[in-house]
Amino acid sequence: MLKSLWKSLKILFVFSILTGIIYPFFMTLVGQILFPFEANGSILIVDGKSKGSVLIGQKFTKDFYFQGRPSVVDYDASASGASNFGPTSAKFKSAVIERIAVLQRNNPSLADKEIPGDLVLMSASGLDPDISLESAQLQAPRVALARKFAVKEVLELISSCAQGQQFGFLGSPRINVLKLNMALDSLKGINYGR
Repeated sequence: MLKSLWKSLKILFVFSILTGIIYPFFMTLVGQILFPFEANGSILIVDGKSKGSVLIGQKFTKDFYFQGRPSVVDYDASASGASNFGPTSAKFKSAVIERIAVLQRNNPSLADKEIPGDLVLMSASGLDPDISLESAQLQAPRVALARKFAVKEVLELISSCAQGQQFGFLGSPRINVLKLNMALDSLKGINYGR
């Protein structure tokens, strides 16, 4: 019995060293060498300052920035989650109608247009960093007016920042809101702040 216990303790020690120290160190080293941006949280750094992770939606409320999907957790990455209201919920319908009204009030050009779902519906995580190209294009007139740019100039920026389908066939073309807004700031060297 003592011999079996001693053998078990040796195996526990060896595997603790292998899986608790050597493997994590090796994977961290590989990540830092091959994928340093991703391994460090995909943080976008502009002029030496962290602007946020491109993997987590940010809160942009000013007219001169594109806005992402609504967030039930107010873009707090430590509290990721959804409202869990279904389409038959009165609270859900009321919230969507209110978001549409706010969106149309802040974007007068949307008054007679169909609004894409990603501008008024929250995601399951509440932290989606991307919106559809259509959602970005519909916000272009507001952003152009606030920044005194030509709408065509803003639409060209949207096209240059667009990402295609993942692996060429999964999902829809999309645009990362943080990257788009940082590209917007660099367009004429203006940083308006959030």
